[in-house]
Amino acid sequence: MTDKLSHTDESGSARMVDVGDKAVTKRTAIAQACVLMKLETAELIQANEIKKGDVIAVARVAGIMAAKRTPELIPLCHPLPVTGVAIEFEWTNQTELRIEATVRVDGKTGVEMEALAAASTAALTVYDMAKAVDKAMVISNVQLLEKSGGKSGHYVRKNEV
Repeated sequence: MTDKLSHTDESGSARMVDVGDKAVTKRTAIAQACVLMKLETAELIQANEIKKGDVIAVARVAGIMAAKRTPELIPLCHPLPVTGVAIEFEWTNQTELRIEATVRVDGKTGVEMEALAAASTAALTVYDMAKAVDKAMVISNVQLLEKSGGKSGHYVRKNEV
């Protein structure tokens, strides 16, 4: 690879990128995660009959918290002044719950990791809340769907993989 990775120094050691000279811009990232489960589990979640409580409400709060705390989880992420987080849930079929996280910031670096952390953590929370009835749930399709703002501009995921 001829391009130097931005998160390494001259010796190849990991470093946090200096974004001090970058301009503050409005940035948005949208990510998703999916949880596949047994029909019985989906029905219990939809009826709000999981013994731990309201799965969707708790997962939404967990996703919001994860977006705000991403630098504590991902070592080289900058702390960002998150201005908005939205976590949406959609049943794509009888047994698959799709989670979409949208994170906004006015900042000097991207917010993709915050959106990915939010979607992932919301999915993990669904698993945690319902694992007593379905340990076979699968979390999948964690991916960045779209991002805007910053030097690299607008990105919309296509069927790239």
